[in-house]
Amino acid sequence: MDKFRMIFQFLQSNQESFMNGICGIMALASAQMYSTFDFNCPCLPRYNLAYGLGILLVPPFILFLLGFVLNNNVSMLAEEWRRPQGQRGKDPAVLRYMFCSMAQRAMIAPVVWVSVTLLDGKCITCAFCTSVPVETLGNASHPGLSQGEMKRVLARIPCKEIYDGQELIANEVAIRYLRCISQALGWCFVLLMTMLAFLVRSLRPCFTQAAFLKSRYWSHYIDIERKLFDETCAEHARSFAKVCIQQFFEGMSTDLAAARCHPPRKAPADAGEATEKLLGIIDQGTMNTALKSWHRCKPPLHLHPPALPSGNGWAGEEQPPVHPPVPRREMAAYYSWV
Repeated sequence: MDKFRMIFQFLQSNQESFMNGICGIMALASAQMYSTFDFNCPCLPRYNLAYGLGILLVPPFILFLLGFVLNNNVSMLAEEWRRPQGQRGKDPAVLRYMFCSMAQRAMIAPVVWVSVTLLDGKCITCAFCTSVPVETLGNASHPGLSQGEMKRVLARIPCKEIYDGQELIANEVAIRYLRCISQALGWCFVLLMTMLAFLVRSLRPCFTQAAFLKSRYWSHYIDIERKLFDETCAEHARSFAKVCIQQFFEGMSTDLAAARCHPPRKAPADAGEATEKLLGIIDQGTMNTALKSWHRCKPPLHLHPPALPSGNGWAGEEQPPVHPPVPRREMAAYYSWV
């Protein structure tokens, strides 16, 4: 149990490792879902194509959306994109970097699903069984079959128990032909995704190294700033609740002491420490104003020595530099009566 707790704490401390772990779990889950999925082709000319392509494309789209839902940075990206300009500009390159990073992780599970589906071949067999070249693989001169009846017979190829067109084309021949095409497409898809991932992960930093480093740095900064802000808010809320509860019980103690003529108890020693952590924000309205100010006008990314606030903002803005005082010279005169 302690080992699992240590692993979980490590993943929580390392956001990138945590998200990579989530993507790996989703990829394994997608492969397991397909292996346990009960594939039942309708074996009807008008429904085979929709069913086969639906199984091939709809679950990857759902897994792609789940990859975004399970990513904690989605809300951070939306907040950074929709926040007012304020005193801090918004860099589109940073937003693109954040979105591309999340999209790359979210595409792992859909790619695994499509790869496994194509390599298995059932979806392609169901979707395109009516397009089997009967002239090449079967007996196209079979008497008594119109074009519609031939498609109806070919649509039953995935269903061996009801297929009745052995005179037209052998069921095993058609399935092998379609599965061969599906597996070829699957391996081409795997090769294409591998090459694309190699180009994105390896070659992009080589051509735009400075822009890549800048986008990655400020992306990490936004993530860390949000975590620290949440931790500070949680600590402030804890101190606020502690002081509020202490004041409530102190008031009750005073009322009970006045009624029973007993001296009230002294306040605990840590009450002053909790009050100091409130940083002067001691009511609900002030806290709401501070949170709105953080959303509407985040502080600029320019660190400077703390200055005393004035009525027009910060006293240190647009003020001439203050030079250190020149040390005074003190002269002493000594008189002798000799």
